[in-house]
Amino acid sequence: MSESETGLRARLVDVGVDLVSTEGVQALTLREIARRAGVSHGAPRRYFPTHLELLSAIARRGFTDLAARAAEVVGDGTTSPRQQLTALGQAYVDFALTHRGMHELMFRHDLLESGHLGLRDTSMPLFSLLVDLVGRARPDADAPLVAGSLLANLHGIAQLWTWGSLQLATGAGDFTPLLHTALDAHLGPVDR
Repeated sequence: MSESETGLRARLVDVGVDLVSTEGVQALTLREIARRAGVSHGAPRRYFPTHLELLSAIARRGFTDLAARAAEVVGDGTTSPRQQLTALGQAYVDFALTHRGMHELMFRHDLLESGHLGLRDTSMPLFSLLVDLVGRARPDADAPLVAGSLLANLHGIAQLWTWGSLQLATGAGDFTPLLHTALDAHLGPVDR
């Protein structure tokens, strides 16, 4: 691919990232992305033969951003696995709440299930980090299962918080107590 083709491909993804951030997943049509990128409505098909491939490229940006945040909060490993999981959980829910459209796109089943789109290559390292930390925090547990349950719990907290359901049900003004309760449920309570 020439530099100009690479630049247009990146611009289409950039436009998609901006569009999902400002208007949500429903706005991610090929026609709208092309219009905002200043190209013909057929141009995206030269770089992304299917709509799913373009959506996957946009979602990859979300996973890359979340992975960078995870690396930053987990740090150099000088804190305990429990502290790292707390920071990772906080970063995950924060990301979900501040990037709602992107978070929704990242976890679309049709994108994750389509192995040929390469999205799993970007999403699985994050899950592997979670599995590793859970395994170090709970060496007695089946780390992938506990990590999967914890991820589902974090995802649920983020979604229900977005809808306002958890605030209504719990009276909580912030999701942090829910995060700590989820960690206690999956890892056991912190020794006092």
